[in-house]
Parts: sequence; structure tokens; C-alpha cells
Amino acid sequence: MMFKNHSVMANLISSYMKFEEEGLFTTRTVGELLWGYEDAVLKALQIIKPELDDVFGLFYKNNASNDGEYMFFTGQQNYKDFARVDTWNGESSLSWWTSDECNMINGTNGASFHPVVTKTEALYMFSSDLCRSLYALYEDDVTVKGISAYRFVPPSEVFANMTVNPANAGFCVPAGKCLGSGVLNVSVCKQGAPIIMSSPHFYQADEKLVKDIIGMKPKKEHHETAIDINPLTGIILQAAKRLQVNVYVEKIPAFSQTENVRTVIFPVMHLNESVVIDDMSAKKLQAIATVQNVVENVPFMLIGLGIILGGVFMLLMCRLKVPEATAAERQPLLSS
Repeated sequence: MMFKNHSVMANLISSYMKFEEEGLFTTRTVGELLWGYEDAVLKALQIIKPELDDVFGLFYKNNASNDGEYMFFTGQQNYKDFARVDTWNGESSLSWWTSDECNMINGTNGASFHPVVTKTEALYMFSSDLCRSLYALYEDDVTVKGISAYRFVPPSEVFANMTVNPANAGFCVPAGKCLGSGVLNVSVCKQGAPIIMSSPHFYQADEKLVKDIIGMKPKKEHHETAIDINPLTGIILQAAKRLQVNVYVEKIPAFSQTENVRTVIFPVMHLNESVVIDDMSAKKLQAIATVQNVVENVPFMLIGLGIILGGVFMLLMCRLKVPEATAAERQPLLSS
């Protein structure tokens, strides 16, 4: 809440909500919650802050629109730079976080990756939903529609607390205020709204967050984000981006509506954006994989052919020598 540190404003808002019989919670349709609805309290606050938008929605202004302007590397000079983000919205770095490392824009936008992907590398990507860059590591070999793929998943260290992963200290906002492992405070890039992002059901988050909310049952197979990539082409065969949107609820002394509220990260919704390669594209990729297998096996085929030809040659040489020896043995001896 942007006025939580202003007791006078907090009291005025509290009084207005009582007068209008507005509670701390509201009931809205899924469409309103996702794409926006006009909020009476926000509309009233426009008198004080005209620049304030009176419409609230978790994905307000994002429906059927892109997430910004990207400039990508072509990979002409280095194939590993293919599809890597150079700038986003004209900037080569972010400004929300409290360290240069955390403000870096790394990797691709997650839609594609460079060819010849190996199991030992980390795949970096920038997520505008999370307002940060992250990485994924190889987990397993999988098959999607008959095509071999490597499964990459973000490790728990990506969203770990700074005590576990000191590199994440810059994601603590304000500086030094960390919420724990498995959650990310994105209020700095969401116009000050107390939005906290996590994996569904607080998967890989602190156990306390799971126990705070009744019904949380994190499961790897249902709540993990994963990307299945064809290693030769770098094409994504299957992917599932799984996120949970939460709000940070806390008691504000000057705001009487929160009098009986305890501090908690409260889940609002979770989403699963999944994609799988279509059948036509899968057939084209299978043809490429067949050519790859032939090319990879050509040296072994040549070696095998060489061994066979060598064996045939040796056999023929042996057969040629045997009749000559036999003829020599049968030649009569001359008497002196």
C-alpha cells in the first residue's frame, strides 16, 4: 500500500472505505481480476494523485499486447549469441534492483535458444513477468513426439534467500529486506503494488510459507517450470511456465481494516503457460534429426566398410597364394 507510511492518508482511506462499506477483500470475476476493473477507492484517490490509474488488474494493459521492445543478437559472429537479448525497451540493463548483477539482462527471452545445446551449460533468459533474468540447468533426457530433447529447469538457487545464494541480495527490496527463499517481491516494477511472485503452491519456497496457507501442496511434477529443448537446433519442443501471483498482507496501525490481520504472503492465483510443438513442425524436425544421425554415423560406416574391404582383400590374397603352392608341390623332380 503506497500510503502505509502516511498515517493521515491511511486514516482518510480507512474512513472512506468504512463510509462506502468497502471491505479489505472484494469479490470479482476471473476476467475482472485478470484484465482489470474500476476500483472505487483508486478512483477516489485520483483527487489527491491524478496520475493514479483507477483500474486494477493483475494483467491490466497486457492483454493481447507484447511485453516490450526487444533487440536481439543474430549469432552471426558467435552462434551462442543467437537470440540473446541486447536491449529491452531501449535499455541494456534494469534499474529496479539494488545491485548491478541483479539488474543485468541475460540470455534470450525464453522463446528460443542457440543451436548445439550441451548438458553442462546454463541457459540464461530474461522474464518480463518476473522483472529479472534467471537461468535453467540440465535435468534429464526426454522425448517429445519422437524427438530427443534435453529438459532444463531453474534450480532452487535462482529464487533462494541471500543466506543460501548471496548473489540474490540485490533482489531484496528495499535493500536488506528479504522475504525468504522461493518468493520474489516485484512491487518495484508493478507500480508499487504489493505483488509477490513464486512457483505454484510455494514449490521450492520456505516451509513456513507453505504452512501459513491451508491447502498448499507443492509437487514437482505439477508446479515446476521446465523447458524441453532439441539440443541440435535449440528449438523448444515443450515448455511449461508455472507461476503464482501473491499479495503481501500486513497489519498497518493507521489502517483499522488490518487490525486483525497477520503478516502473510497470500496466494491470489497461479498460472501454467504450456506449449508443445505442433505435428507438422515435429515431422520437419524429425527429418533433420534423421540427417543428423546419418552424418554422425558416416565415420563409423566408413570404418566398418574399410574393415570389410580389408577382410575381403586378405581373403583374396590367401586364395591366390594357395594354388601356386600346390602346383609347386606337384612338379616332378628331375633325376641327375
